[in-house]
Amino acid sequence: MPELYCYDLPSRKGDQRKLGQLTGSAYAIECAEIAERHHGLVILITQDIKHARRLQEEVKQFTNQPVNRFPDWETLPFDRFSPDQATISARLTTLYNLPMFKSGILILSVHTLMQRVCPHHFLCISALCVKKGLKISRMQLRLHLKKSGYRSVHHIVEHGDFSNYDTFLDIFPMGKDQTYRIVFLDDQIHDIYVLDSDHKCMKKGITALNLLPAHEFPTHKDVIDLFLRQWRKHFDVRFEPDHIYQQVKKGTLPAGIEYWQPLFFEDPLPEFFSYLPSNALLVISGQLEKSSDDFWSDINRRYENRRVDVMRPLLAPKYLWLCSSELLSELQKWPRIELQYKPLKETRTQINLEYSSLPDLSVRPKAQQPLDGLRRFLESFRGSVIFSVENEGRREVLQELLVRINIQADIIYQLSQAQGCGCYLLIGSSEKGCIDHRRQRALICENDLLDDFVGYTGQDRRKAINADILIPHFSDLSPGQPVVHIEHGVGRYLGLSTLETGGIQADYLMLAYAENAKLYIPMPSLHLISRYTGSSYETAPLHRLGGSTWLRARKKVSKKVRDAAAELLDIYAQRAAKNGFAFKHDKKQYQLFCESFPFKVTSDQKKAINAVLSDMSQPLTMDRLICGDVGFGKTEVAMRAAFLAVFNHKQVAVLVPTTLLAQQHYDNFRDRFANWPVCIKMLSRFRTDRERDQVLKETREGKVDILIGTHQLLQNKIKWYDLGLLVVDEEHRFGVRHKERIKVMRTDVDILTLTATPIPRTLNMAVHGMRDLSIISTPPARRLAVKTFVRQYDQKIIGEAILREILRGGQVYYLYNDVENIEKVTKELSELVPTARIALGHGQMNERELERVMNDFYHQRFNVLVCTTIIETGIDIPTANTIIIEGADRFGLAQLHQLRGRVGRSHHQAYAWLLTPHPKVMTINAQKRLEAISSLEDLGVGLSLATHDLEIRGAGELLGEGQSGQIDSIGFSLYMELLEHAVDSLKSGREPTLEDLTSSQINIDLKIPSFLPDSFIPDVNTRLEFYKRIASAKNYSTLNAIKTELIHRFGLMPDPAHALLDTASLRLSSQIIGVKKIEAHETGGLIEFNENNKINATWLLGLLQKEPQCWFLDGSKRIRFVYDLSERIVRIQWISNLIEQMRNNIVSI
Repeated sequence: MPELYCYDLPSRKGDQRKLGQLTGSAYAIECAEIAERHHGLVILITQDIKHARRLQEEVKQFTNQPVNRFPDWETLPFDRFSPDQATISARLTTLYNLPMFKSGILILSVHTLMQRVCPHHFLCISALCVKKGLKISRMQLRLHLKKSGYRSVHHIVEHGDFSNYDTFLDIFPMGKDQTYRIVFLDDQIHDIYVLDSDHKCMKKGITALNLLPAHEFPTHKDVIDLFLRQWRKHFDVRFEPDHIYQQVKKGTLPAGIEYWQPLFFEDPLPEFFSYLPSNALLVISGQLEKSSDDFWSDINRRYENRRVDVMRPLLAPKYLWLCSSELLSELQKWPRIELQYKPLKETRTQINLEYSSLPDLSVRPKAQQPLDGLRRFLESFRGSVIFSVENEGRREVLQELLVRINIQADIIYQLSQAQGCGCYLLIGSSEKGCIDHRRQRALICENDLLDDFVGYTGQDRRKAINADILIPHFSDLSPGQPVVHIEHGVGRYLGLSTLETGGIQADYLMLAYAENAKLYIPMPSLHLISRYTGSSYETAPLHRLGGSTWLRARKKVSKKVRDAAAELLDIYAQRAAKNGFAFKHDKKQYQLFCESFPFKVTSDQKKAINAVLSDMSQPLTMDRLICGDVGFGKTEVAMRAAFLAVFNHKQVAVLVPTTLLAQQHYDNFRDRFANWPVCIKMLSRFRTDRERDQVLKETREGKVDILIGTHQLLQNKIKWYDLGLLVVDEEHRFGVRHKERIKVMRTDVDILTLTATPIPRTLNMAVHGMRDLSIISTPPARRLAVKTFVRQYDQKIIGEAILREILRGGQVYYLYNDVENIEKVTKELSELVPTARIALGHGQMNERELERVMNDFYHQRFNVLVCTTIIETGIDIPTANTIIIEGADRFGLAQLHQLRGRVGRSHHQAYAWLLTPHPKVMTINAQKRLEAISSLEDLGVGLSLATHDLEIRGAGELLGEGQSGQIDSIGFSLYMELLEHAVDSLKSGREPTLEDLTSSQINIDLKIPSFLPDSFIPDVNTRLEFYKRIASAKNYSTLNAIKTELIHRFGLMPDPAHALLDTASLRLSSQIIGVKKIEAHETGGLIEFNENNKINATWLLGLLQKEPQCWFLDGSKRIRFVYDLSERIVRIQWISNLIEQMRNNIVSI
């Protein structure tokens, strides 16, 4: 054994070492060292999930060995919840590969270790490795996936989803973080591609892909039969449809089915130890025996409480977990090391390591010498001193502190680089430092010095979702919802129907009108249809076909719209007249700043960034709204804009609604600009008067580049040296007076507004063009939508929700928005969940006290925060993944969405419980708000919620009462369409008329099937959305983009789909000429022109004279032709060439 080590590693079965005197980060340092020394896999067992997560982050910084964690189901024993698919995916991957692990560290909690697992042979026989050249048909692979528990879906969302198309299959496999496309040629795999983040484009090819099962148990028919037989052995069979037996018999896997996992296997479930390679070494941290006893007691208590439910009879705990004695017996079969905090009585197998705690080094701001404790320690310590901080921004803060006592610290990237006496700076995740006397090394962590809030930066990769969900259109239309036809009025959508007329198949949209009348709309006319959004669906009108009510309403609205359009044009003119600063773009410096961004910029972010930089480069003042859900990367857009402003020698103001958010932005900006000569300051109520005065002085003198603060930034006493950019975060949180002040500033500086849920008025201004709008719809990778539950207040539900979260190492917000009774509620929660560590936070607390509470919550010093809406625009806490809102019926939709956004800031499944009184005492609008937020769980629904808010509150708040009645009569979508048309008409010097919208319809009938077959796009709503986009396309580039997307998403287009797009292209060309109607069949056809057509009469006359046997005049506006067009492909091509010739021979009117 080298002298460097004071103990040898146990290697034989049952060998044990106990290491004592481990304090602070010594646990992680020693674990890393054990992994470096041991020739095999190290299993690190912690007392709970929270410690497993923390040690995983800490150990990573001290070793180059792979450090993984085997996740827990993160549900309560015998829960009615199932683990999320991402968790199952990570577990299956680990279990499948575990016997082959040769080195590294695998971390898990004792609770996870006690749980029995599926047998390894099940994973081996269920896994399928698909390779290029493998002979397997698409149908065979689809059947295998169904047998393995994968779900056939139209839109891939999570692990275990797949979509089946004509020539390929898209899949999100278990164990992978990306979606793949498997392309078939006949009955053979031709190619395998990785898809991009929005599942539309192929990025790169791979040769093989391993497909693990979708569950930790088999689900094919034979196994279902086995499940049912074994169920009958254990329990009685009941015949209610909700009974577990009946659901599984029908092929449904109910939530919480994992707790009947043993019934899916012939043999008892094995323990986790059965997977371990023979040379594994166990390292035990914490009080394992006590933790296992407590957990086993909790399992049995929950079993006794829940076994009485006849609809969900439970298996005895022994089938699912090891009891404490069984666990300890298994542990004794392996070589193991126990790590302990306390000193041990020294023996051959019990060794105290030479670690000790640091003295008190905390900075004392009010003392005459705030850093005196640290200075004295550094003067007395002989060895290496390593300062560990969480990120570059905090590194900069620490460097500024050290300069005060004349300390220069070298930056290192690994602990081993700290050689010899001196000070070093390391970026890492340690929470508490220690002194390693054997190596003469001291590790000092940020918490040892500062009690400041530390920002979280732990996102790794991002994954896009379809932006169509942001503004509801046809992608989520369901039967019975109101829609508007510009010529016939408001009806109800009935569905999509494929009809055959004259031997030609086509899709039609079915609408119902008053008196049971039905209308079938051909797909090319979908641009005449829009969603009805204005008042609620129940109060939306239902017009009569051919009636006068709709014509009167439409005519009345069109007059009002013309006035609104004129007003908007006046606003455009005012904006254009304002002179702004044209920022210069130093591409080299800007690129260096961009490269320090630790994540890949998403396509949405890129578009938003480019739009902002383009706005700022113009000699006009910018007024842009960036809308994206919480955590989608809006701040990075603002930071890049700030970079451009600062390097044009302009100052930047960042205005936020709350002090806590100001602190978070301050930390994030400091981190992002850490390596640049940029002075960033903060102004908030957490600053003393002296500090505020100093910041104001430096701002006035131009020494401050970026100033972050609350409404204090709007005060007249702030004098700017040269303000160039104002960034406003969550503008709707500011009062009227503050908004008026922001409005005044708009005349002078560029303004960038960031929002997660725009209030309808803000949304309307952006849609109108008074403010420019950019949408970011791309969430971080592995981010899961927050599961939202609306429930009547019940203490049992509250207790379960809190326990579920804290047992998986997480934290809970309990929101109670009544300061007078909040202490009483806190006491009740303490009695309800005695194991919870609860603290209280609200806006009436002393500033410093509130700051301390939030800081302690961030650092997990307690796990339940009872609070008011002060957290609405609060700090990012990735371990807080449950929010319980009492009295949820009293909150607005935007506010509920914002509060729900406080959780789910990491890759863990988050839960929002909206507790209400009895439905009878709630208002109708409150019930609609809760229904809306629970139905819209998808990531990126901020704009959808704003639109729902518009429906619930009516349009009065949006445009004022003068316009609200007009919008209710025709719907918001059509109102906006009319307004846009009126603005365009007035811009071009024409008076807007309704005829412009209705007469532009061109009737094209080529007697050729032109539709999207359901075999090509199976999902009705997706088909409908594409039909709408094709019908509404205004140029060829839009049509080409749609065609490219169709091919990427669904494969080679069938002939009817090609014909549909060709017809749409014909329609665009015909519109330019002034064609009203085109008909073509096997022997010829006709073309009819509008009154105001642009056809060159001389050219047309020449055509008639050149081929008189083929061309005939039929009245003044119609020509007929006779040609052999029996071949459909020839027919389309011939008509396209003819229209193209006409386009080349038009005359200006």
